[in-house]
Amino acid sequence: MKIPITKPFFGAEERQAVTEVLESGWVVQGPRVAEFERLFEAYTHCGHAMATTSATTALHLALIASDVGHGHEVIVPALTWVATANVAEMQHAKPVFVDIDLKTFNADASAFAAAMTSRTKAIIPVSLFGLSADMQPIAELARRNSVTLIEDDACATGAWYHGRHAGTLADIGCFSFHPRKAITTGEGGMLVTKDAAIAANVRSLRDHGASTSDLARHSGSRSFLLPEFHMVGYNYRMTDLQAAVGVAQMHRLEGLLAQRTAVARKYDAMLRDIEWLRPPIVPDGYVHGYQSYVCLFAPEEPTLANVEELHQRRNAFMAALESAGVATRPGTHAVHMLDYYRERYSLRPEDFPNAYIADRLSVTLPLYAQMTDEEQQYVVEQIQLADVRV
Repeated sequence: MKIPITKPFFGAEERQAVTEVLESGWVVQGPRVAEFERLFEAYTHCGHAMATTSATTALHLALIASDVGHGHEVIVPALTWVATANVAEMQHAKPVFVDIDLKTFNADASAFAAAMTSRTKAIIPVSLFGLSADMQPIAELARRNSVTLIEDDACATGAWYHGRHAGTLADIGCFSFHPRKAITTGEGGMLVTKDAAIAANVRSLRDHGASTSDLARHSGSRSFLLPEFHMVGYNYRMTDLQAAVGVAQMHRLEGLLAQRTAVARKYDAMLRDIEWLRPPIVPDGYVHGYQSYVCLFAPEEPTLANVEELHQRRNAFMAALESAGVATRPGTHAVHMLDYYRERYSLRPEDFPNAYIADRLSVTLPLYAQMTDEEQQYVVEQIQLADVRV
């Protein structure tokens, strides 16, 4: 049996939606993008949603709209996908890393507060793997210090925090629709904000800095006139082909999330007696979106002193699963240990020990909405059979 790490869920609705766009002749950013944005706004209650080519470009636009640039610092968790730090570098700002909590894999307000300086322009908490960061104290910290709060919600569609969807407590939230996410448009992202001025700025920035969109221009009179360009912008526009898939996915979102949650709950039950594999937690008041089911490999209490030996045992465990046809992955990077950041800022594992431990010992198990009981039982059986000498 072959069990992939994930599978996107597509059906007749997605195929029909794409066909309709192809037949319409309008395939660039247009009416389907606008519809996708409206559906996302309605689901998250975010105020304004702007589709982009990826969560990375959404994050980049968020920093541009926040006037982040030379001499500024942007605080980010040390455990995240590399894009969270890269966008600060793209704006010639300095990413300042903070450590995470090994129980949630997220950074908390105290970590961000300790890293604040007079040069801090923005902080970017990450709601990792589908669990919201503890946003209320982080939002209060940002307000007290007059810095922009940008939530990296790449994994967080379907994540809720005390009744609020991820991204809605920040000034700006940025989502991903990569195939590993709860819903997908292939590649694609969404920037959300309650601030109408930020929304208007981002709509122009994603479209070369144009004063009006192609759809608005072609739908009105004097469509032969080109738009004005009052700023330097980017081509970060989602296509209607992608958005048509996104619209179909939004219509099945609640069902997909329910199925992913059901798979996660079954893992929770079936792995309960395997003490050396710590499952993800869900604090009170949170709803986990389960973009991924990420465990911590911990046959002993992990420390910097034993992490390398445990890392080898984790890799042996993952190799055993791979040989049995079960795909696994690490959770994500300890970005401070990637070559570019380690060398540029002279960073060491012990600077952010929990992030390093999570990098070396996290294990993502297969999870997708259409996962069968038979497939999941096979995964758990292979976990129980793996010889890792725990």
